[in-house]
Amino acid sequence: MKLYDLDVSGNCYKVRLFAALANIDLELIPVDLASGAHKRPPLSDLNPLQQVPVLEDGPVVLRDSQAILVYLAGQYGGLAWWPAHPEGQAHVVQWLSFAANEVQHSVNAARLVRKFGYPLDHAGALDKSKLTLTLLDQHLAHNDWLAMGRPTIADCAVYPYVVLAPEGDVDLQPYVHVGRWIERLQKLPGYLAKP
Repeated sequence: MKLYDLDVSGNCYKVRLFAALANIDLELIPVDLASGAHKRPPLSDLNPLQQVPVLEDGPVVLRDSQAILVYLAGQYGGLAWWPAHPEGQAHVVQWLSFAANEVQHSVNAARLVRKFGYPLDHAGALDKSKLTLTLLDQHLAHNDWLAMGRPTIADCAVYPYVVLAPEGDVDLQPYVHVGRWIERLQKLPGYLAKP
């Protein structure tokens, strides 16, 4: 099973983190975005959006980190990571959406500006980060994990860009419950440190 990967990408890190926690073997295929490798075959054939990560598992080809997490958890990770019942799945999916929307457009956007020089509104991203992290902190004040009362792919989806937030000048210290959640996740067997 191949993962077309970029080591500094938080979305790729989500997949690598989950695979490490669930003992799923991945062959990492580094993609040189600087040289435009994502715009040429084989990657452009696998993902017309020309983005990473891309997972290739025999005939199954998936793009988007959230979709890859669902597939890996359902196919290889067991019910602990992706519940079989619709209510549990819905609780997990709402956090996958939170990762793809609120987290992506706040703490990740701030990181894109500071670390990679993207022409985005850094001040606006910082404002959004406060709201995103406040909501996350409030949830974690009463829950050890994001869904199901245990680690799931929801945690793997949200964690990477949150832990990388300081690279965007986002201060995590005011969010005590987020900090404790980060510590809990980092103590899980198989934890893979951030790039």
